[in-house]
Amino acid sequence: MRIRRILATGIATAALAGLGLTGAATATAAALTPIQGPVSALTPGECTDGGGTVDWTPTPANPHTGTCKGGTGNGQAVD
Repeated sequence: MRIRRILATGIATAALAGLGLTGAATATAAALTPIQGPVSALTPGECTDGGGTVDWTPTPANPHTGTCKGGTGNGQAVD
């Protein structure tokens, strides 16, 4: 009878310790994951400051925006 109680206590302790470890691992993973928001369009100044030029030719995908050509913002929308 005493062995069963000790065994039950050991199993309960191991289960609670396991929950604590998974919670800590989840919290660590969440802290290391960067928050990613929606991708916004560049301003014309950001495009030219990055070494690119703004192409205002309308495209079907972005009819009211331009596209940054070259530089660090190459291919991104310019609004």
